[in-house]
Amino acid sequence: MRVAMIGTGYVGLVSGACFSNFGHHVVCVDKDASKIARLQRGEIPIYEPGLEALVADNVKAGRLSFTTDLKAAVPDADAVFIAVGTPSRRGDGFADLTYVWEAAAEIADTLNGYAVIVTKSTVPVSTCSKVEAIIRERRPSAEFDVASNPEFLREGSAIEDFQRPDRVVVGTDSERARNVMRALYRPLFLNDKTPFVFTTREASELIKYASNAFLAMKITFINEMADLCERAGADIQDVARGIGLDGRIGSKFLNAGPGYGGSCFPKDTLALVRQASDFGVPSRIIESVIDVNADRKKRMANKIIDAFGGVKGKTVAILGVTFKPNTDDMRDSPSLDIVPALVEAGATVRAFDPEGMHEAEKLLPGVKWTQNAYEAMTGADGVTILTEWNEFRALDLARTKSLLKRALMVDLRNIYTPREMLEAGFEYHSIGRTPVRP
Repeated sequence: MRVAMIGTGYVGLVSGACFSNFGHHVVCVDKDASKIARLQRGEIPIYEPGLEALVADNVKAGRLSFTTDLKAAVPDADAVFIAVGTPSRRGDGFADLTYVWEAAAEIADTLNGYAVIVTKSTVPVSTCSKVEAIIRERRPSAEFDVASNPEFLREGSAIEDFQRPDRVVVGTDSERARNVMRALYRPLFLNDKTPFVFTTREASELIKYASNAFLAMKITFINEMADLCERAGADIQDVARGIGLDGRIGSKFLNAGPGYGGSCFPKDTLALVRQASDFGVPSRIIESVIDVNADRKKRMANKIIDAFGGVKGKTVAILGVTFKPNTDDMRDSPSLDIVPALVEAGATVRAFDPEGMHEAEKLLPGVKWTQNAYEAMTGADGVTILTEWNEFRALDLARTKSLLKRALMVDLRNIYTPREMLEAGFEYHSIGRTPVRP
């Protein structure tokens, strides 16, 4: 089949590469000429494990190409995916659908024969209906269907998520469109373990928001339980394991930390709250999740400051600034709240991140960036782990201790245990566990 993927951001690029790996011919379209030029040279603008090789293999096989010319990509396509950005709108937090509407209008002007127009971007309820109306108004005689097909990709494991998903959700009332979507995802249909959910467009659009809001709620819940554990003398990891073994709850997203961030949870929770309010059914739980998460990031800065006994005139080593490991994404990362608070409190911050420093340099002025974790810790008054990159899980603790002025570690990801840190001679502070001191 032939696919046009409008947008080469995270969702569009990963989805386009994976569809081409299924054997389809995919043309990825973007208005950003410099980005397309980089992709045509084999340069990947985002960090995602395995993506560079996947793109290269399918370009070489002739199944994947990149262009700025939407008019050349759409007419021959069986399916046209809209995978443009839907950032939070300033002022009210609602999803800004400007790029979706522009894509719909341009698609309408280039349709030639039947195609399924698929919203891959995360969009509010009724967006598909508006896309259909835009196209129908511009091309009353055009033959097409509009379907919803939300993505559920986790940064850092997106290729695996696409090729071995928990489920595939498709929203459409058209049997013809369902058949096209079945053909696109045929390799997954051959695997009986992949559940497919065919539903209405409205339900499909809402499933994505509800999923992300629920996961954000789980993270926020376990963070609140971590605070209680610290006061009560319990270990949050024991609590998380104890409740996660309940099949009704599950163990995923029960890792206490400095709060959620990234490209999805912050904007999707805001957008869901706005949608619920517009329909007259306010979502009080998610409103609280948003407030608690925002407050948590600020309190984590205070946690670090308290552990250091104040940071004025002191050097704090920061390991990891991206919102999670295996990505260079800085969007709404807890570091964007924590690091400036430390600087404002008088700290000198020396930081290292394996992939995120190029973007972080623009967002975190005043930070001294280093070539590796050990350089960041050299001469520092203590070290704080903000992102659980694998290389931080196996630090040479003896070397770390020798480099620091004070053997102090604040571990906001609980990647070490209090006992091992005590034995290594560290003053160790973590999340939801009683601090230990040598």
